[in-house]
Amino acid sequence: MNGCKVQKKRRSLPHGVMFNAYPDSIGKNLADTVQLLKRPELQQAFSMFYLLPTVFNSDLDRGFSIIDYNLNTELVKPRDLKEMQNLGIMLKLDLVLNHLSVNSPQFEDLLTKGQESEYDEFFIDWNKFWEGYGTAGADGWIIPDREHREKLFTRKPGLPVMRINIADGSQRYFWNTFYQKIMRQGRKERYLGQLDLNARSEKVWIFYKETLQKIKSYGAGIVRLDAFAYLHKVPGEANFFNRPGTWDYLERLEQTARCYDLIVLPEIHAEYGSGLYREIAAREYPFYDFFLPGLVIDALESSSAEKLLDWADEISREGYRTINMLGCHDGIPLLDLKGKDIQGSYQPGLLSDRRIDALVDLIVARGGRIKDIYDAEGKIITYYQVNATFFSALGEDDSKMLLARAIQLFMPGTPQVWYLDLFAGKNDYEAADRGGTAGHKEINRTNLSLGQVKDDLKRPVVIDQLEMIRLRNNSPAFSGSFETDRGCLPHLLKLSWQNLDCRVTLSANLKTYSFIIEEINGEAGRTFRYNR
Repeated sequence: MNGCKVQKKRRSLPHGVMFNAYPDSIGKNLADTVQLLKRPELQQAFSMFYLLPTVFNSDLDRGFSIIDYNLNTELVKPRDLKEMQNLGIMLKLDLVLNHLSVNSPQFEDLLTKGQESEYDEFFIDWNKFWEGYGTAGADGWIIPDREHREKLFTRKPGLPVMRINIADGSQRYFWNTFYQKIMRQGRKERYLGQLDLNARSEKVWIFYKETLQKIKSYGAGIVRLDAFAYLHKVPGEANFFNRPGTWDYLERLEQTARCYDLIVLPEIHAEYGSGLYREIAAREYPFYDFFLPGLVIDALESSSAEKLLDWADEISREGYRTINMLGCHDGIPLLDLKGKDIQGSYQPGLLSDRRIDALVDLIVARGGRIKDIYDAEGKIITYYQVNATFFSALGEDDSKMLLARAIQLFMPGTPQVWYLDLFAGKNDYEAADRGGTAGHKEINRTNLSLGQVKDDLKRPVVIDQLEMIRLRNNSPAFSGSFETDRGCLPHLLKLSWQNLDCRVTLSANLKTYSFIIEEINGEAGRTFRYNR
């Protein structure tokens, strides 16, 4: 590894609580969020911060269409990152593995120089990739044979390809899994989009290494590998987590990240029944607990802890390392709870399809929006996620929000707290409508003014969340052993943590949403009691 000293064992995730926001989610820039974190109401509440990728220069998809990994100085200054380090807050930042913006320096060079560009192989040329696996279509790009098209997992209607006019007058076609826009100005066309990187090119791996080094220089301790499961592509195979290539890429990335003492967090959505999360855990990687949001809503709406406890016991028994959340910058991932057919055998989900569909209907009835998945023919296969604030998904009920937070904080894993959940934010329909076709996510991304935050810090639903978060962030009990207590009544939930003589217990009633948190630390103790 070019002389770097690589640790043999993967580092564990920290035990504290992680804040999650864009640089401008609160106030106008990251400096305003840093000032918020310094307020007495938030002192000792968070030890990590997942800062979303508008921290970098980007142009689309709210930061996930990266131009380059230099700081977006309109939103973030080096001194802001330094101040967070001084507060003892570890950063988590994104490496968007699968794609770069068409406005990246690499693609600008290719656009100008064509095949003479040193980045000619940096992106996936669609027609070169599919040569011999399909036939030329009327639009100029190869249409893969049906047997290959049926294996494609697409995130937008039609084939994931984008036509580009090169400066020499030629046209080329590039793999484009995610967003694209073509804007016409007279006879000229201007492109916006995220073009997939060609990981067969060593130049891409040099770029990854340089980016990881840069991310470390910003003070990051954790790197989230966005969309990593789309990176490894082979003609005629699935373009989502094909094996063994995806594992080979992940291991190579992880080895490079270790050179910079970075914890790697692969980001992946897949049905529970696929067992993919178990494969990740078996290789000792941490993973996102995308199952928890839906299980919490289900428990509160059905007044039954059974399915939630099944999952809690599995995490504890198998020793999974997870990051969990309620809301996040994306949607509520109810699809992840489903079962799946694997080689003719059905593997059950955490919830039945009927129960999941009921949750989708409920959240949509409360104002949520739906994002769909398409096949290569442009037909809707299923929904991908439901978009809503977690507070609105719960019917904008303070009691449910507080109990949901308590459950999250007591579940095994590292809790990640979306800023809008902390302030019990409601669905932003105007922002979602302004965003047009891709605006569904903006329903849960409202930027809060400093005045709003100052007022919200007086609300009981915010004050009580912060008290529980501080307990979770600082109590030594959460570094110990976890246990559940299954009583005779399904609506009663009990979760406990113990480390030496420090013990914390959550006892909740899922019918009334009342709960008690008790901490005993040696001879001392304290109780947080919430009654509806």
